[in-house]
Amino acid sequence: MVGQRSSALGFWGPCLIAAWLTLPGGPASRAGQANDEVTPEVQQLYAEAKAAQQQNQVATAIEKYREMIKLAPHLAAAYNNLGMLYFDSHDYVHAAEILKDGLDINPDMPTTAAMLGISYFQLGEGNKAEPLLRTALHANPKDDQVEMVLCQVLVGEKKLIEAATYLNSYLGRNPKDQKGWYLLGKTYLQLSEDSLKKIDEIDPNSVVAHEISGEIDASMHNYDLAMVEYKKAIDLDPHLPGTHMHMGDAYWNIAKWDSAETEFKAELANDPYNCLARWKLANSMLEANESSEEALSELNKTIDRCPTLMQARADRGRALIRLGRQADALPDLLLAEKDRPEEPTIHFLLAAAYRAQGNPAEALKEMQTYSRLQREASDAVARQANEVKAIKSSEQ
Repeated sequence: MVGQRSSALGFWGPCLIAAWLTLPGGPASRAGQANDEVTPEVQQLYAEAKAAQQQNQVATAIEKYREMIKLAPHLAAAYNNLGMLYFDSHDYVHAAEILKDGLDINPDMPTTAAMLGISYFQLGEGNKAEPLLRTALHANPKDDQVEMVLCQVLVGEKKLIEAATYLNSYLGRNPKDQKGWYLLGKTYLQLSEDSLKKIDEIDPNSVVAHEISGEIDASMHNYDLAMVEYKKAIDLDPHLPGTHMHMGDAYWNIAKWDSAETEFKAELANDPYNCLARWKLANSMLEANESSEEALSELNKTIDRCPTLMQARADRGRALIRLGRQADALPDLLLAEKDRPEEPTIHFLLAAAYRAQGNPAEALKEMQTYSRLQREASDAVARQANEVKAIKSSEQ
């Protein structure tokens, strides 16, 4: 967009008549009118306006362009340049007024359309902005500023799927633009909310509706309400894959291991190949200090079917260490550590495995890493608590 705006000044050559004739799409009748209006006085006013711009005397430049328009009311480029001055000064009311007049004279000015569309957006008139922004983006599909403003307009008008398409295009060129990612996330969130509302409209007492309500409650760590919704889903169809998984996850997150085991076993009866359910069943057994042999059997089945599930490999390493098979545990733990090097527990288990193998140097190294990661996690929690405390103190 910056490049486009500066190119608008390029409409003015050494001679205003020549500049008008080079404007794209300017019919001969309009060109003839403009030619007749380009007098030495008009050319002098342009020179003075340009000089004022170069000296950052915006008010003077605006005055000169206004005088030019009075003398040459069919010079579309004059409207473009004057509108740009208002636009760059964030005077969107006057910018919109002047730029619209320019487009009425010559509709084929993408730069003018872009600035007018953005001006309308800034004035809260998205319905007027949208067609102008589309026109400008069609002329220059890689204009980042125009595309982002168009996306904001489309989001405001609830044209969310189209907005997401444009945002993905923009982020493909600007992958580090945090505002772009934020707007895309906001767009997807709105799409998600609209979809969830539609599900509720179709049947608020369906399995899907209750599962979604439960997931929303669980995302806010309100597991009691989540389990109420999951229970309703199970009662409606206890043999549907996924219903017991949701309930098992809720129990698993609040460390009710026995109840979690029951639900994961029920899920596996409905879906025997669910790797996550089988891993979490084994994990619940280990957390409840139940049979390591039984947990190991479940973990072996999990890894045979889903060898890249590193949580299961870490837990198999833990089960093997409990069974005194430290040498067997090491390969799984090393794979898990490579996948999740910032997970403290894995380093603690590695230290135990190395120590049992008579490798005190590696055991010490892993314990030091474990201590560091634990300390960093504790420090992060403490910092957050202090920040919350400071904010509350400032509010008093």
